[in-house]
Amino acid sequence: MRIVGHRKQRPITFSASASLLLEGARFNDEIHRLPTGGTTFIPKGVYRFMTLKDANHHQADCLAKGMATKALERP
Repeated sequence: MRIVGHRKQRPITFSASASLLLEGARFNDEIHRLPTGGTTFIPKGVYRFMTLKDANHHQADCLAKGMATKALERP
């Protein structure tokens, strides 16, 4: 087994420190910068597929439609 990286274990305290609160706020801001349904071309929702092939087909179809939409928007 190969270990990559190191995670800091934070202690559980009764009152939060300002540095941990700031770190949590920064983490929250970064999470909100992740792509949403509009930028990945896959509509938001819960999808259930019978096979992996069906899931891959849906992903490829959404990607192709999104790329076509972006191409038509360009001048």
